[in-house]
Amino acid sequence: MADRRQVLRMGAVAAAAPALAGTVAAPALAHGGGRAKPEVFGHRGASGYRPEHTLASYELAARMGADYIEPDLVATKDHVLVCRHEPEIGGTTDVAGRPEFAARKKTVSLDGVSVTGWFTEDFTLAELKSLRAVERLPAVRQENTLYDGLFEVPTFREVLELRAKLSQELGRDIGVIPETKHPTYFRRLGLELETPLVRELRRARLDKRGAKVWIQSFEAANLKVLHQQYKVQVNLVFLTSAAGSPFNDTKTYAQYLTPAGLKELSSYVDGIGPEKNQIIPRNADATLGTPTSLVKDAHAAGLKVIPYTFRAENQFLPAELRVGTDPTAYGKAIDEQITFLRTGIDGLFTDQPDIGVLSRTLL
Repeated sequence: MADRRQVLRMGAVAAAAPALAGTVAAPALAHGGGRAKPEVFGHRGASGYRPEHTLASYELAARMGADYIEPDLVATKDHVLVCRHEPEIGGTTDVAGRPEFAARKKTVSLDGVSVTGWFTEDFTLAELKSLRAVERLPAVRQENTLYDGLFEVPTFREVLELRAKLSQELGRDIGVIPETKHPTYFRRLGLELETPLVRELRRARLDKRGAKVWIQSFEAANLKVLHQQYKVQVNLVFLTSAAGSPFNDTKTYAQYLTPAGLKELSSYVDGIGPEKNQIIPRNADATLGTPTSLVKDAHAAGLKVIPYTFRAENQFLPAELRVGTDPTAYGKAIDEQITFLRTGIDGLFTDQPDIGVLSRTLL
């Protein structure tokens, strides 16, 4: 029984890793011009190979050579930070099949959007720990469903402990880049995310300049609070979308990304995390278009640029890099990542960290 609990908490990941992983974990070559090599951010861990936001996914990302692992943070009823992409957990856990929790299904307004399901704020940590993670995109990543039911919902503290363990084992500092999910929503529930986030970083002795930590958010106000009120010492990154505005914000993402907007951002953040189409937009025929000036403009403001999200399946790739007609089959993902890396970006978020690590060695 003890061995099974260990599997449920940590995940047995190395044995089933794709063969490619073992060939790319060595440090990447620095590229020309003296610029630091771009960094690879394991998007929700190695979510192309394991159910996202599980310790198994994070561990595999690190073993594949990712420089950073990315936990998305939401709050439980008893105000503990756990790792889920959204507060709604119907699509990422087995809660829908648990009759004891059927009555907790509800509809809420999540940043102005009506969402129905089960929400972390209605569960204590102990109750969440009784659930098991499932693959969020089973039609796209059928192989990942093999792991449905094996892994717990991890706490942020457990991720930081895993980071420390793997850093020691692998002989390199594994970074962590937590994202605060819907901070305004949780603040209105009396479960604000900033205090427990900063507390856990300081408990792990990671809130200091030079620590391999970024905090990211789609809400500029959240980052201002972290910078001005909590005075965090780690790097902050403002996430942006190709359309719309941060929730409850008078400025659009496009306005934040003008030269003037980037200069203002640089007073309280260290980087931006744009949607990748904001770096190289798609043409009308879904092929890659001409790069924008965003990388140059951000660098001129002193900001690093780390776009999201690079995925290997055809349906996520530009038309000219798709292979065959199966939308779930792999296309020319390496070609796409090299194209983006050549724009001068400082890193990238990818569901398949081994592909990111390999791509940067080919620059």
